[in-house]
Amino acid sequence: MTDQTTLEVRNLRKDFGGLRAIENLNLDVRDGELVGLIGPNGAGKTALINMITGFYRATAGSILFLGKDITAADMHEIGRLGVARTFQNIRLFRRMTVLENVLVAHKPFATHPIRALFGSGFNSGRPAFNEAMRLLEMLQIADKADQLASSLSFGDARRLEIARAMAVRPRLLLLDEPAAGMNESETKQLVDDIRLIRNQVSSILLIEHDMDLIQQLSDRVVAMDYGRKIAEGIASDVLRHPDVVRAYLGEDVEQVVR
Repeated sequence: MTDQTTLEVRNLRKDFGGLRAIENLNLDVRDGELVGLIGPNGAGKTALINMITGFYRATAGSILFLGKDITAADMHEIGRLGVARTFQNIRLFRRMTVLENVLVAHKPFATHPIRALFGSGFNSGRPAFNEAMRLLEMLQIADKADQLASSLSFGDARRLEIARAMAVRPRLLLLDEPAAGMNESETKQLVDDIRLIRNQVSSILLIEHDMDLIQQLSDRVVAMDYGRKIAEGIASDVLRHPDVVRAYLGEDVEQVVR
């Protein structure tokens, strides 16, 4: 880990009409760091990711990526700069093969989405093919490269989504509840997968409700509630913070920290 800051969120605010989803939020993710972002449903976590990726526009405040202000940048520009994400609900091209799902995210194709999606002149080239297969092998789904994405198990579909996000060679990877819907063995494999990809991406911001996963993976944890940051620090301290315990469970700390 270095002192270089990959992501800087400064005094960020997001209003939806009369509803304030994000309130004066400040957050940093440093180079080499995995930051866990926790909070109850409705805390504003996914809204934050949507703002970082340009899907939502900030009402006030700023977002800097590698020192560049991306607050008003569009999604494609932010993606080209090196920000990638996964979603709470897995989003794959179900009628494409596993390999094709990764190839369409490869940088040469990302700049020509219509050609990539509908096949006009679709030709990955050997470097793109090799990189896609490397990612599938790393995530242990290379043997399914020729299968349709719709045929995958839930755990393998999540791995494919991560492989596709990694295909753009991001500097910052945003993982939005990757363990949602997984059973115990799938979650254990996910922990191993995330540890693997940490070696190939500068920084990760991980939203998750599974506190065991957060404690295993996070260098630092930020807790949110009602769009505000309520605690920040190492996982064990944050999960015992009175405001965090109150946000989740009233006063029962032992249900949060197992």
